[in-house]
Amino acid sequence: MKSIKLLMAMILLLSTLLSYADIKNLQTENVRIAGACAQCKEAIEAAAFQKNISEASWNKDTKIAAISYDSKKTSLDAVLKKIALAGYDNQNYLAPDDAYARLDESNRYERAVKRPVAAQEKMNAHQHGHDAANSPNEQVVPSADDPLKPVLNAYYAVKDALIASDGAAAASKADNLVKTLKAVKMDQLGSEQHTVWMKVVKDLDFDAEHIAETKDVGHQRDHFTSLSDNMYKLIKSAKPTEPVYYQHCPMAKEGKGANWLSQESAIKNPYYGAQMLNCGKTTETIK
Repeated sequence: MKSIKLLMAMILLLSTLLSYADIKNLQTENVRIAGACAQCKEAIEAAAFQKNISEASWNKDTKIAAISYDSKKTSLDAVLKKIALAGYDNQNYLAPDDAYARLDESNRYERAVKRPVAAQEKMNAHQHGHDAANSPNEQVVPSADDPLKPVLNAYYAVKDALIASDGAAAASKADNLVKTLKAVKMDQLGSEQHTVWMKVVKDLDFDAEHIAETKDVGHQRDHFTSLSDNMYKLIKSAKPTEPVYYQHCPMAKEGKGANWLSQESAIKNPYYGAQMLNCGKTTETIK
């Protein structure tokens, strides 16, 4: 029995070390994060996770999370802010009221009476778009800016390459999309954007990587379908700075239909290219 327990402990230790091995310039700190259940653990760890940059392991009994991060790419403060935006109070930030309200009733915990005042002022400035001068240590994105615009532009470049049926160009543009996704600063996202981002980012990255790994246009278009579905959810979560046209091809996927986002209202079909360039219609304008 002892040998089995020892083996299990070694396997757990090895898996932890392998996980951390992907994070360079590793720093690990233990912090207290409020939560009430196993589902809270999943949500907290998902909020902290950014591939090869940061991750967390939260204990629901002690309420302590071991947060590991690349000190040259992010900070403990930035990770804790993302966790707060997901609805969980911590030692630096109190979750915005609307983020806490979105938690399932079973996931709601007893909130602290005292707030980390200095940090909370920074969170409020971020949430309500206050002038950066009100929070000298915090970068607040001007309301006219859209932190997801580079992602949308990189997506458009993949779409345009598929319209041209150019597999090599699509692979190159998808590789750039992967890099653009990794460069998103989640602390600049609004509360709703952040919630949706945490739900779709892994799938966006998965599809973009698969498009980048091949020059087979058919295979690329298969992944472009789900990539577009998740891009729609992401862009729909906030008002883009320019109109986004959500378009539909009824012939794609063997008659099941498929969608895409476009920067222009004219139909240019990425699923068939020149074969059926104008097949489809705009079903929604996001603005």
